[in-house]
Amino acid sequence: MADRVERLTNLLALLLETVEPLSLVQIAGEMVGQYPEKLTARRAAFERDKAALREIGVPIDQQIVAGGQYAGQTRYWIDRARYELDDLQLDDDEMRALQVAMAATRSGSVTGQEAMWKLGAGMLDGVAPIAAVMPDVVSLPVLREAVSTRTVVSFDYRDIARRVDPWGLLLRAGFWYLIGYDHGRAERRTYRIDRIDGAVGLISGQSFERPEGFDPREAFPEDPKMIGADAAVPDAHVLVDSARSAMALTQVGGDHVRARHDDGSIEIDVPCANLPAFRSWLLGYLEHAEVLGPDDVRADVIGWLEGMLA
Repeated sequence: MADRVERLTNLLALLLETVEPLSLVQIAGEMVGQYPEKLTARRAAFERDKAALREIGVPIDQQIVAGGQYAGQTRYWIDRARYELDDLQLDDDEMRALQVAMAATRSGSVTGQEAMWKLGAGMLDGVAPIAAVMPDVVSLPVLREAVSTRTVVSFDYRDIARRVDPWGLLLRAGFWYLIGYDHGRAERRTYRIDRIDGAVGLISGQSFERPEGFDPREAFPEDPKMIGADAAVPDAHVLVDSARSAMALTQVGGDHVRARHDDGSIEIDVPCANLPAFRSWLLGYLEHAEVLGPDDVRADVIGWLEGMLA
């Protein structure tokens, strides 16, 4: 059974993203493995989750359908107009700056966390080294349909055309991920949905069978910095000063240490095959970490920082 905090986060995101109200059966179907199979236990768990979200001010609406195929069912949704803050008239750069500031400080404040949810950001804690943003994802409804109907999809990712059997979707640390079988690489792959280029297409007439017992939570890569990696890429060589060395050891592991210095700083190897995720991890260390190599990774980080300043 899924962790309660993760399940609440997934439920919140699902009810915010849905284009039409969902029944409990549909909710449990979308959140595979996160609610009990037995109907009584499932209903009790859902009622507890619904009460918990309402307690922190999330306006979950519900209606009993009078007629049609859903007659008698209770269906749920979140009205974005009531949930989100009034328009603060922030432009894109101002919004990004606010989210970067919150990601960098990570105050852990419940009030701050709820405010950032309403501004479009995700969990501030959890997998702390990866900045979490929960944007509107245009392709999410199409992918949900593909997962439900077991239809093969096509899309571009990192400038490469992909044809994928969409086995499942997972919300982790504020980002939606697609896990499935990539036909071009003949292996299972994980893709962050907001990084898909352009539209997702349903390939008519091409269906698939999901592996028996597949659980997207178990299939998710342990290291988010490796998501979407297409080839073996040398790890980044990073210097972390004494103020953050203990945190780096916890996150990366002692077996990644290259050197330890008398002043308490350490040099570590950090996976960087997924450069955007690596940059997000690095941002969490502010001035306490420096990329020493490889040269192309160091140049990418410098260019990224200079671009933000500009």
